[in-house]
Amino acid sequence: MKTLLFLSLLTLYISAYSQTDSLQYYLETAAKNNPTVLQKFAEYQAALQKVPQVGSLPDPELSLGIFLSPMELIGGNQVADIRLMQMFPWFGVLKNAKDEMSLMAKAKYELFRDAKLQVFFDVQRTWYELHKVQQNIRISEKNIEILHTVERLAIVRFKATPAGGGTSAPGRTSSITSTQSTSSGSSGMNTMGGNSGNSAGSVSNQAGASMSGSPMGSSSGSSGLSDVYRIQIEMGELRNNIGLLKNQRNTITAQFNSYLNRLPGTAVTLPEVLIADNYHPYFPSISDSILSNNPMLGMLQFEQQSLEARKQMVTKMSYPMVGLGLNYSLINKSEMSTSPMNGKDMIMPMVTVTLPIYRKKYKAMQTETDLLKSANSQNYKATANALQTEYYQAMQLFQDAHRRTKLYADQYRLASKTLDILFKSFATSGASLTDILRVRQQTLDYEYKQTEAVADYNTSVAWMKRLGNIEINGNK
Repeated sequence: MKTLLFLSLLTLYISAYSQTDSLQYYLETAAKNNPTVLQKFAEYQAALQKVPQVGSLPDPELSLGIFLSPMELIGGNQVADIRLMQMFPWFGVLKNAKDEMSLMAKAKYELFRDAKLQVFFDVQRTWYELHKVQQNIRISEKNIEILHTVERLAIVRFKATPAGGGTSAPGRTSSITSTQSTSSGSSGMNTMGGNSGNSAGSVSNQAGASMSGSPMGSSSGSSGLSDVYRIQIEMGELRNNIGLLKNQRNTITAQFNSYLNRLPGTAVTLPEVLIADNYHPYFPSISDSILSNNPMLGMLQFEQQSLEARKQMVTKMSYPMVGLGLNYSLINKSEMSTSPMNGKDMIMPMVTVTLPIYRKKYKAMQTETDLLKSANSQNYKATANALQTEYYQAMQLFQDAHRRTKLYADQYRLASKTLDILFKSFATSGASLTDILRVRQQTLDYEYKQTEAVADYNTSVAWMKRLGNIEINGNK
């Protein structure tokens, strides 16, 4: 039964995910090995075992009494008395008890489903976060390669400049005011989610300030050497940022493996390019699905039904219990008796009825059930409101990520073309290093933001599916 339940859930949920094979494999592994999921499933199975417990009659009572000295009777001597009694609750008590436990077991099953959905979402969310960090490292390393290229061009340019030349290269002399304006305009740029953004922005500002001409003029040779130093400074900052990102990757990898119940250092396979999920949701249907299909709300509904069954059971428990029994008296023959019944055993049917005269406890049990039903009803409303709020947060993330994906794809394309033009111009001493650093930073920044937007988009899709417990194809 356990295998069938797992297979049915995997068919229902895993088929909704159209990402790479590695992600599907990780989801399957989490469904089979995650300790929280296994715990909830074991609790559900334990709850099922309560149904036959409460649905059974009380154990019959057997009593045996032996007379040390036989009791003289008219028809013989009684030597032993055997009594068997079976109590029967009022009609419907056992049925209501079984209904209560069955509904509570269904509530446990909903908790199991919710734990499974949460683990699926955590696996996807962490996987996308890991992909963003990995892409950040890749882009930072690509950034260093570009800086190496610029460094080589700057060295060639420095060597080609005559010693003591007093004329600055074309396009590299500007006023201090205009350079400061350009630097302050580019200093607010953010980079790939790390310290390199601030360092790159500050290096760009320093580059713009050092390249600006003074009223007395500057030596292009010394300016070219300072370009090389500035590039090396920025490469050092990027290497430090890559080290920080790798530490962050190790932490996220350990968290990801914990969902799969694997060793923290186990390698995680990631695709080179993350593709956006082909998903076009119809938001009103998702909102309705949350209220009808969410496991937490389903659990609370089953708990409410179980409390209703408990109330009926408690009401009937206040009625008398009836016991049916049999009394068997073992009688030996008496030499003194001449009765025709001499030595014949006696069989006596018995009926027992309990008298529930202490009514306070039964009234208290009924009041307790009513209060629990009221509390459960309020909990249902609070959970539904929280899920609706969470749904709007997921919808906002989805719409924002969808918009950013298109924006940064266009921005990256334009910035790449601009960077190619500046590289060609720099090789002929027509562009300043400040412009190249600034546009290069923008290009890599847009590339990372595009990857980040796709990861956020897929995370929002997984979030909405987790809330609604539904399989949404791309055409829905």
